[in-house]
Amino acid sequence: MHETEQIMLDERPEAEESEGERGKKLKRKIYERELRKLQVGLCHLQEAVRQSGERVIVVFEGRDAAGKGGTIKAITERVSPRVFRVVALPAPSDREKSQMFLQRYIAHFPAAGEIVIFDRSWYNRAGVEHVMGFCSKAEYRRFLELCPRIEHFIVDGGIRLIKFWLEVGKPEQKRRFEARIADPLRHWKLSPMDLESYGRWYDFSRARDAMLAATDTEEAPWHIVRSDDKRRARLNCIAHLLHLIPHKAVKREAVSLPKRDRDRAYDDALRHRRFVPELY
Repeated sequence: MHETEQIMLDERPEAEESEGERGKKLKRKIYERELRKLQVGLCHLQEAVRQSGERVIVVFEGRDAAGKGGTIKAITERVSPRVFRVVALPAPSDREKSQMFLQRYIAHFPAAGEIVIFDRSWYNRAGVEHVMGFCSKAEYRRFLELCPRIEHFIVDGGIRLIKFWLEVGKPEQKRRFEARIADPLRHWKLSPMDLESYGRWYDFSRARDAMLAATDTEEAPWHIVRSDDKRRARLNCIAHLLHLIPHKAVKREAVSLPKRDRDRAYDDALRHRRFVPELY
């Protein structure tokens, strides 16, 4: 058991949430307290990866509205984007469609001391591309056949590959889509593709199960996160991510601010410049 995991066990959620409340949505106060602890662990992980030069890929897949974006934000909001890089590629261009399928993803693979998070990945071929008919059946079958081999070479090349699948139930997905329709701040989250995927729930279920059957391997397994409660899903996912990457908290030297150089004092007050109106 590594050091960060022991800290998490020592500071596990207190008894203010009883066993009977486990089925309910996690309270914001508990969530924010536990999230802070886990984000401290992510900061320790960041330093350990940076110093060791390890290379890590974290793949996030799941149904639409499963909470991938919010989970990734919870992971990255307190760490450096130079270590934790998020890759969310748009639909491939005509040129990219003519390339080897994984080529545009490989260009974003991590260098030493980096953790690359793929917000959707090459597994688009096993999901949306297959279900929506954006690839041929032969391309789909070839992907399922070759993907485990390619991931073997990724892992064999020294990259740690972690794959998360976020699973949301039908009633909760419906509620989240309806919330996006009703809230103008969430309209951007609702695309025509989302609406089409909502109607093809069972097709996506079949594609999910075929993907897991073909690509859930010992060296690159899938880790399933139940996400009907977004707060619990985020905490569980981060805790498991910290568990999957062995590391120790890096001790940092004490820092104190130096004195400002008064010998080079300068009148640095801004005058006669265009200030933003202070409306608040």
